Amino acid sequence: MSKYALVTDIGGTNARFALYNLDSNELSAITKILISKDDVLLNLIKTYLASQSVTIEMACIAIACPINEGDLIEMTNNNLSFSRSELIRELSLTKLEVINDFTAVSYSIPRLSSNDVVKVGGGEANLNYPIAIYGAGTGLGVSHLIKLNEHWLSLSGEGGHTELPMINEEEDRILQQLRNKFGRVSSERFLSGNGIVNIYQALLQINNQPIENITPDIIVNKALSNSCPLCLATLNYFCTFMGRFGGNLALTLNTQGGVYIAGGIVPRFIEFFKSSPFREAFEHKGRMSFLVKKIPVYVITHKDPGLFGAGVYLQNSLK
Repeated sequence: MSKYALVTDIGGTNARFALYNLDSNELSAITKILISKDDVLLNLIKTYLASQSVTIEMACIAIACPINEGDLIEMTNNNLSFSRSELIRELSLTKLEVINDFTAVSYSIPRLSSNDVVKVGGGEANLNYPIAIYGAGTGLGVSHLIKLNEHWLSLSGEGGHTELPMINEEEDRILQQLRNKFGRVSSERFLSGNGIVNIYQALLQINNQPIENITPDIIVNKALSNSCPLCLATLNYFCTFMGRFGGNLALTLNTQGGVYIAGGIVPRFIEFFKSSPFREAFEHKGRMSFLVKKIPVYVITHKDPGLFGAGVYLQNSLK
């Protein structure tokens, strides 16, 4: 049996591929590509494997969509889909695991070091309690992790598609602008790359300014340079909503094991995030504020927790 397995982390924008050493638990040959609407996963995998002088018999695909028990897997935020049976047949696999991308991230957490995270408030983690994981990128991923005896179990879900409550009139006005555009407004409409743009454009409309087509990166950069008041307000709202959403996750399962933030957005401005309204919103839970105040939050800075977690999941499945 080859000591290497293929692991992938497929998001709404990028696909990452790597080889996972089942003996040393290390990643190698990490490759990231931008997904186009015409891409076929099997072809992407074959191209990647052709560039590596190694034979693989097993694979774990972590992908940003609900995972069902059927053969066909279809993504939520792009057109990519694939057949489990076709991948097994065409790649001559003896084992294929398909998991949600945040399930993969969750399995990386017990193996992350202190150098792989940045703490944002709270006390010490108590690993006898559940852990919450969420993160904003192309979409909003959510998972929980619980310890059963000496084993970790991930509870996957689609929490990013729940609603996010607004708590004052200004936020109500932002929500109304998004309702006008989308009808039903999920948390992901605020907490994602497109969510940053949605908040910014809502603030433009509220302030009777013309709608501007702009990227999340430009909004964030202008906010960080303090060169655009509405961009700064947008980023503060984003951090506030991240805190509120994370606090809700913390209360749902009493996650005294900690709350972990993954995704590609927050790590870009950690220093701003640490001094933003995030933690205040996280702890603003009325009679339960005393409970969430002591729950630590960690921003994951490891570059590839999804790939690493996919490898851990595959390795665990062999035991």
